[in-house]
Amino acid sequence: MNGEAPVQRRNTAWVAEMERSALVWLAARLPAAVTPNALTAIGMLGALIVVLGYLLAAGWPAMLWLASVGFVLNWFGDSLDGTVARVREIERPHFGFFLDKCTDMLAHALFAVGLGLSTLIRWELAMAGLASFFMVSMLSLIRVGAGSSFDIAYFGIGMTEIRCMFVLLNSAVFFFPPQPIQAFGTSFTYPNLLVVVWIAGHVSVFLVVMIAEARRLAVVDPPRVIATSVRLRSEHRGTIRESTPQNAHSGDPIVDDW
Repeated sequence: MNGEAPVQRRNTAWVAEMERSALVWLAARLPAAVTPNALTAIGMLGALIVVLGYLLAAGWPAMLWLASVGFVLNWFGDSLDGTVARVREIERPHFGFFLDKCTDMLAHALFAVGLGLSTLIRWELAMAGLASFFMVSMLSLIRVGAGSSFDIAYFGIGMTEIRCMFVLLNSAVFFFPPQPIQAFGTSFTYPNLLVVVWIAGHVSVFLVVMIAEARRLAVVDPPRVIATSVRLRSEHRGTIRESTPQNAHSGDPIVDDW
C-alpha cells in the first residue's frame, strides 16, 4: 500500500481557486489541537445539524436557518481536513481518501433524509435525488479504477456549489413559502420541481461522462487478439493436443475486448 501512488484529484469547480486560497489561509491559522480527523468529525456534526434543522423546519420554518448553518459547518470540516493535513505535511493519502469519501457519502445520505422528513421535498423525490447524486459520485470512483484522476466537480459544479444551492433554497423557502401548483393533472411545489431538474441533470452528467470516458478508454486500451495456443485434453484418447481458438462462424481468431 505504501508504494502505491495516491489518488490524483482534479477540482474544476467555479469557486475552486477562491476556495483553495481561503482554505489555505484558514488552515495556517487553526490551533494545532484542531487535527484533520477532528475537522472530519466537525463536518459530520454539520451534517447532523442539517438533519435536525430540516426536521424542526416542518413545524417551525425558521429552523431552515439552522439547516443552513449545518451546511456551512459541514463545508468547514469537510473542506479543511485535507487542506490542514497538506499544510502541516502530515498527509495520509490512502487513509484520508478512504475516510473522506465514506463520511461524504454518509453526510449526503443525511442531507437527503433530512429533506425528505422535512416535508419540503417529497420523500420519493429526495431518495431519487440522492440516488442520482450517488451515480455521479460512483462514476468518479470507477474512473479512478480505470486510470483517471478523481474529479471533484463536473461542469463547474462541486460540493461547495451544491451546498450554496441548498442554502439559497432554504432562504427562498423561508421568504417565499411553497404553494401547490396544479399542472399536467398533478400538484407540485417549486422545491419539488427543482429536485426533478436536479435528478435530470445528474443522470445527464452521468451519461455524458460515461460515454466520453468509454470512448477514451477504447482508444488507450484497444481490443487484443488472443495469440496463445490453448492446450486441450482429449476425452477419449487421453492425449494432449494444441489448438488455436477460432471464431466458430468466420474462422478468425477470437478477439478479447476485455
